[in-house]
Amino acid sequence: MFAPDDEILIVRRATDGEWELSGGRVDRNETATAGLRRELIEETTLDPTIVTPVHTLVWQNEAGNGRFAVYYYCRTSQRSVSLSSEHDAYQWNPVDEVRSQLSDPQQTAVDEALIHHREVNAD
Repeated sequence: MFAPDDEILIVRRATDGEWELSGGRVDRNETATAGLRRELIEETTLDPTIVTPVHTLVWQNEAGNGRFAVYYYCRTSQRSVSLSSEHDAYQWNPVDEVRSQLSDPQQTAVDEALIHHREVNAD
């Protein structure tokens, strides 16, 4: 999620201390964007503008179950975050600082979202 000053919100998982982009799973009969909005509000209390998908990923988890992720470019003018119990810290950081804290797929998603962010803010 991008703020107007080009900073990105990342959150730290309480379970293992790893940093990630906020998001989650879609509930039954929920659209992808409705599920993302619900998860972002639940995890951060932010209600961003969800703009467009920017990256997809398919993999198998440790149990051998197939997984599919869609990353979206989101933006917000809000800066005040209140975390759910899933996360114990958050940071608003410039893109270059965020990359080193995220997994490779999330880095790719940030890079793709940055393209859209620059296009939107160039107008």
